[in-house]
Amino acid sequence: MSENKQSPQSQRSQDAQPQPISEFKSTSGFKRIFSAFFYSAEGFKSAWKNEHAFRQELMVVIPGIIVALLLPVTPLQKLLLIAVLVWIIIIELINSAIEAVVDRVSLERNPLSKNAKDFGSAAVLLTCVLAVATWAVILYPLLT
Repeated sequence: MSENKQSPQSQRSQDAQPQPISEFKSTSGFKRIFSAFFYSAEGFKSAWKNEHAFRQELMVVIPGIIVALLLPVTPLQKLLLIAVLVWIIIIELINSAIEAVVDRVSLERNPLSKNAKDFGSAAVLLTCVLAVATWAVILYPLLT
């Protein structure tokens, strides 16, 4: 079997070729920022409508943020308590995006598709563990 190896010079010339740009990609300044806000809002609406895990996590995160704001801890501790909760939502949105792309490519069962989805799920789990650990460390002195 012969491998088709390219010289570093020919590889660089291929890398230098302009990449195709999506017709949906905006490049203008303020208009792009304004549009991005609405795309983000659509993302939240879609996640709420279509992602059960997102809704479940929000039902924990929103009360958690309220509790964090009311706790007798330092402002930095409040920020940490809220930040780890927001991280759960961020990672869940990324996980949902991965799942949507995998499903868009093919609904057939495939070990690589399973890996992609499992990796995203593992990221959400680790974020939840981080949140629980952060809350435990900050709340422990209040409870003893």
